[in-house]
Amino acid sequence: MKAVVIDEFGGPEVLHVEEVPAPAPGAGQIRVQVKAAGVNPMDGKIRSGALESIFKTPLPAILGFELAGVVDALGEGVTGVAVGDRVYGWADPPPGSYAELALSKDYGVVPDTLEFTEAVTLPVAAETSLRALRLLDLKPGETLLVHGASGAVGQVATQFAIAQGVHVIGTASPDNQELLRSLGATPTTYGPGLVERVRSLAPNGVDAVFDAAGKGALPDSIELRGGTHRIVTIADPAARELGITFSSSSDRSAVDLDVLARMLAAGELRTTIAAVLPFEEAPKAHELVDSGHAGGKVVLTP
Repeated sequence: MKAVVIDEFGGPEVLHVEEVPAPAPGAGQIRVQVKAAGVNPMDGKIRSGALESIFKTPLPAILGFELAGVVDALGEGVTGVAVGDRVYGWADPPPGSYAELALSKDYGVVPDTLEFTEAVTLPVAAETSLRALRLLDLKPGETLLVHGASGAVGQVATQFAIAQGVHVIGTASPDNQELLRSLGATPTTYGPGLVERVRSLAPNGVDAVFDAAGKGALPDSIELRGGTHRIVTIADPAARELGITFSSSSDRSAVDLDVLARMLAAGELRTTIAAVLPFEEAPKAHELVDSGHAGGKVVLTP
């Protein structure tokens, strides 16, 4: 099968396409003919070798956590799904989802009205958002500041929070201010002067902060909160030094993928696809995600 492989750690240029053996599903696994693979910031950190001190990645490696496609084969003991079904969810590596075939244990149904490229925007963004919002323990009427609110995770977190009756102030680039308004958030730009801008929008203060950007906004967040309580980041490693909660993918909690896909198909939840690129352009996909300014989900397709 064709897959995007890294043989060494480094920049996006180390990603390349080659032929590799197809994986066989084990007990409890399904094999998926991948139609779309999501690209996430974590992929770039693994590719660069930045996470080698935390956990080792054997080389050569096929990256990718998210997949959407068609069930190709069933492992022992799998029930409730059949070959030919449309599914999406998390890859169960190795190999990862940047491949024509990948394995999965955690998946949901993709409605016929939903494109695979749309479905694959959900698993990481929805799970991460729900996990962070649970940690922040938001109440109706409170004010939440979301850093990176126009990104894949930030957009979903903003919508979930607003659905709970929370007022959201979201930071984004000047080009994405209208996007945040369309989601129901109060937008502002990031960078110098953030504390003053947020205080002008929330004179009574912010009750919680979710940092989905990792662009050094934690000191401003502490100043706005008057301490470190009810601040969560998924992207800034400085959190531990500052005494702020860092929530990682290793803390992944269960989400109802079937429900989320139906919500997306019905227009009750929105995501933005920043780019859909073929496997051969995986380096470009990683450059976009590494930049932190993709403006939505970057998707790879075979």
